Amino acid sequence: MGLDQAGDTRLIKVGRGLLSGCGDLLREALFADEDQPAKADERPSAAPSASARPAPAAAACPASARQASVRQSPSHQRRRCLVVADERTWQAAGAAVYRSLRRAGVELAQPLVFPGQPTLYAAYEQAVAVRERLRREGALGVAVGSGTLNDLTKLASGELGQPYAVVATAASMDGYAGFGAPMTVDGVKTTLPCPAPRAVVFDLDVAAGAPSAMAASGYGDLSAKIPGGADWLLADAAGVEPLHPLAWRLVQSGVRDALANPSALAAGDADAFSGLASGLLASGLAMQAYQGTRPASGAEHYFSHLWELDHLGQDAEPLSHGFKVAIGTLAMCAFYEAFLARDLARLDIDDAVARWPSWPEVEADIRARLDGPLADKAVRETREKYVDADGLRARLRRLAQAWPELSGRLRDQLVPARQLQRSLAQAGAPAHPEDIGLTTDDVKATFPKAMYFRSRYTVLDVAREAGWFDELVDEVFAPGGLWT
Repeated sequence: MGLDQAGDTRLIKVGRGLLSGCGDLLREALFADEDQPAKADERPSAAPSASARPAPAAAACPASARQASVRQSPSHQRRRCLVVADERTWQAAGAAVYRSLRRAGVELAQPLVFPGQPTLYAAYEQAVAVRERLRREGALGVAVGSGTLNDLTKLASGELGQPYAVVATAASMDGYAGFGAPMTVDGVKTTLPCPAPRAVVFDLDVAAGAPSAMAASGYGDLSAKIPGGADWLLADAAGVEPLHPLAWRLVQSGVRDALANPSALAAGDADAFSGLASGLLASGLAMQAYQGTRPASGAEHYFSHLWELDHLGQDAEPLSHGFKVAIGTLAMCAFYEAFLARDLARLDIDDAVARWPSWPEVEADIRARLDGPLADKAVRETREKYVDADGLRARLRRLAQAWPELSGRLRDQLVPARQLQRSLAQAGAPAHPEDIGLTTDDVKATFPKAMYFRSRYTVLDVAREAGWFDELVDEVFAPGGLWT
């Protein structure tokens, strides 16, 4: 799976019936470099009481303060484990993981179990709460859960400069083995750098027993690798961000097979989860190898991030990341179809350069569409990828020359939007904007914001540089389109 190329992860175990023996696996992975841990504490008879749950988290601190406050846990104390879960994942797997660690001879701190309601969010102040508990206990974290619990424990452990492990409870996203943690800081979603887990244990029976929406979310997240990969092909051809052969192969070589049986996933067939789990974990390993998220995401993810910042679906049962990504993925596949209907090799480059806006014009447009810290972030991100007229001319010439071969590679990479829409529906994932509480007008309005959201170069940037952006967006939502 590429584990030998991963910088942080030493163990990935995927299979059925793993929970009872996961303590030995985790002990070996986490404590291989240390002496045998001391005798374990007694197992609690039930989930911890409210007094064992995290106190109100401290306010988020800036990066300089974070760096000043971390890496102070003495290494001789790191022979304990702290299981981090919420009430739902504790019942699904956390108690079993705790018992297995105890049988393996691992000393255990009282588990940190967040309430099941309201739903826990990946906000920096929550990571601070986990970090400080790990520090006080002198323990290594074992996250039992999926996206949020993994990211909180990952960032907390990274700031302490110590390893952690995760026991997955759902095939819901690709971040289990990934480098970095998406986190909301001061109201803005960003990915904070931190090492991937030392070990990942993925019990397919647990995943199959999770709510069906969790697997549907993972299916949506994995489908994003299709247009995300096309974006990387374009960035490579434009000379902006070269392909990383290993990271590309890890993600793209198995993604179609992993997406091939959506109905079995929806039916809860544990054996069918193997391909989805492997695809999601391979994406995480690719992010480790690349030390960034480019191998696993493109413009489609920015739709999700923007809708999350707009608090879309943050009710008692909030919309998952993968559900929002599914609609972003369909939007980008439809955009690619309109884009590929044009011939970039025949582009009037002089005309495109003549119509290219100045940077002050671009900044003004960003601030007209976005507000506050998000606008400031978008200005910084877009400034990184903005080029002057000479730079634009050189970039467009390069793309035009590569187009005969590049267009074929893009078509091979992509899946027809309507075909993917059917597969998403069969998996139980959203296939229409209304499925996640949006209108087609909402999705249309997100396109320019997504273009500005990150410095990563995507087809949205190519379309803007060619002078096609507005026309292509209109074509996506014209009568007879995917959602019209």
